[in-house]
Amino acid sequence: MNRGFYIILAAQFFSSLADNSLLFAAIELLKDRAAPSWEIPVLQQFFVLSFILLAPFVGPYADSLPKDKVMLISNTIKIVGCLALFLGVHPLLAYGLVGTGSALYSPAKYGILTEYLPANRLVWANGWMEGLTVAAIILGAIIGGVLIGHQFEALISLRLGGLPWNAGINTAPEFAILVVLGLYLVAAAFNLYIPKLPIEHELPNTNLAFLWTDFWRCFLLLWRDPLGQVSLAVTSLFWGAGTTLRFIILLWAASALQFDLQQATQLTAVVAVGLAIGSVIAAKFVPLEHAVNVLPLGIAMGAVIVMMAWVSDWRLAIIMLILVGALAGSFLIPMNALLQHRGHLLMGSGHSIALQNFNENGSILLMLGAYALMIQSEISVKTIVVVFGLFVSFTMAWLTYKHGHDQD
Repeated sequence: MNRGFYIILAAQFFSSLADNSLLFAAIELLKDRAAPSWEIPVLQQFFVLSFILLAPFVGPYADSLPKDKVMLISNTIKIVGCLALFLGVHPLLAYGLVGTGSALYSPAKYGILTEYLPANRLVWANGWMEGLTVAAIILGAIIGGVLIGHQFEALISLRLGGLPWNAGINTAPEFAILVVLGLYLVAAAFNLYIPKLPIEHELPNTNLAFLWTDFWRCFLLLWRDPLGQVSLAVTSLFWGAGTTLRFIILLWAASALQFDLQQATQLTAVVAVGLAIGSVIAAKFVPLEHAVNVLPLGIAMGAVIVMMAWVSDWRLAIIMLILVGALAGSFLIPMNALLQHRGHLLMGSGHSIALQNFNENGSILLMLGAYALMIQSEISVKTIVVVFGLFVSFTMAWLTYKHGHDQD
């Protein structure tokens, strides 16, 4: 069991590391194209669009095949998207193709945990899974920031620019994409050794109309379940807020701290450090049956974000960003495990993870859209940070109140 679990973690780590490193290479490519600033958050929207459009189909597909095979197929799609970016396809379209691979990968990587481990180990397993995913975010931001930095750009131009066999690599983002391609290949190698498990939920019908109807039946079933409802709402809010915060930090660091893109990119990794700390705390001290008790931590997270609007010292900024991450990790991991457990019991792991992705990425799409509109409207960075933090606090306060009222 241990060896198989560690192989699953390794496959997820390298695939996530590649996803996060590629994001910053794609951002730099947009800057090289002199794309308008609102296209940067839209880049992530193209990535998450597949999670929404394909949600009725990827869950049943993941449940109808061995999860290791699904993970290998989806990782191959990511490799094709990475190659497309390298060959000059527009970053929005190429990164969107990588998102298609991720949409298929997600039900398999989380679904295999519920099939491979007993329910009383799910919080522990999620702590490991999210902890390594966070480590991938940290390293991805660092690797991506270094590879697109001015010093590396000069090195690439000096060492590779004039060589006849450089495969067309003349800029730092192009070299970064090549490095990311290598990471996807490492993930694919681990996919080959993931434990093969029996299929738990074979499709009774492969008709698209049936899959569509079944998806919405499961959607209502999960939202009507009291524990499924609160955990789904919280995780959806977290991923919408967390993804948007990543782009807000890039803008805020340039405005408040006078950081360039490389420095701001690495600052996003600081939140991930806090998230890892919170994940470890939650995995150790929060049992599955007490998962809902962590809801008030989300209110505190929003309050800390609001206070960031008045921070102009990078040392204080690091402390506050670590605190934001730690608070987020402390409520995300229990909620994620609770949602997986309820979904697995109600409809099967692949179906439930696809539903989770549909809701979470719908939240990401809406919140990034609102952020892009605020940028286009030239609203000040300080105002954006305050509005964002207040939204998180009030939403978490409402969810805490609603769940307590429903219990009464």
